[in-house]
Amino acid sequence: MRAVQVVTTTGPADLEIRDVAEPTPGPDDVLVEVHRLGISFPDLLLSKGQYQLKPELPFTLGVDFAGTVVSGGGFEPGQRVAGVAPYGAGAELVVNPKVSTFALPDSITFDEGAALPMNYLTAQFALAERGQLQEGETVLVHGAAGGVGTATIQVAKGYGARTIAVVSSDAKAEMAKRAGADETVLVDGFKDAVMALTDGRGVDVVMDVVGGDLFTDSLRVLAAQGRLLVVGFASGQGIPEVKVNRLLLNNVDVRGVGWGAYAMMRPGYMLEQWAELVPMMESGVVKPPIGESYALDEVGRALVDMDERRTLGKSVVRVRD
Repeated sequence: MRAVQVVTTTGPADLEIRDVAEPTPGPDDVLVEVHRLGISFPDLLLSKGQYQLKPELPFTLGVDFAGTVVSGGGFEPGQRVAGVAPYGAGAELVVNPKVSTFALPDSITFDEGAALPMNYLTAQFALAERGQLQEGETVLVHGAAGGVGTATIQVAKGYGARTIAVVSSDAKAEMAKRAGADETVLVDGFKDAVMALTDGRGVDVVMDVVGGDLFTDSLRVLAAQGRLLVVGFASGQGIPEVKVNRLLLNNVDVRGVGWGAYAMMRPGYMLEQWAELVPMMESGVVKPPIGESYALDEVGRALVDMDERRTLGKSVVRVRD
């Protein structure tokens, strides 16, 4: 079978499509015929050897996938599923644990299914578990046109929150609006724009996947008892530091969001998260906006586009039609 292989950790341009042996499922696994692969930030880091996991070379890339069940896991053969893996899903067949493989509602396409697992489970964990989001609160979303950003907008809307999207261009503003954002603001001067939109009160939750220079102003736009959720540092500007007197003076929190480590240590937790998201999918509030679609041999280009911040929404790879 064909698979996307990392043969050297020199970046996405050096990925290879190779023939590899078909996987053999264990008793707690599902064997899935992959139709779509979702492009995820860990894929990019893995291709560069910069992820916390360091698989032995060569290895198969791929975190998010959607396809049909061949066997296992209590699913019916042919049943449509999505799943998330640490790596290894970028192939024509994947073996995945049943605790991280999920039945797709009929309303969700394979493209959308491959866009769901990592981003939407991260968003649900961030907002509900770490952010303790309440109905009627306001969420500010950085990087709002990307995969995690659009997922956060939709999950927040599913919980009854107001959403303000921070973007860097008109095209990205349109993507955020397509995802369901109530308002959009440009990243330059976002603090003043957000304070104006909230009548000087600020926001209850900031979802920050960007970090860097935005961090201090993100703290400044928090309302009393607001929560800043630290998800990542996509800006590449380094890891920001916080002066803790800011937390004391305004009664605000900075909270880390490490979904993967938390979920992996709690078998069954992802299934609980998925069950929380299913009604949102069925109501239509969770409907991943798909960006560009790539052929299997274009995975490297897809990751370069992500690395160079050209990605809008979630990019997907067509493994089979």
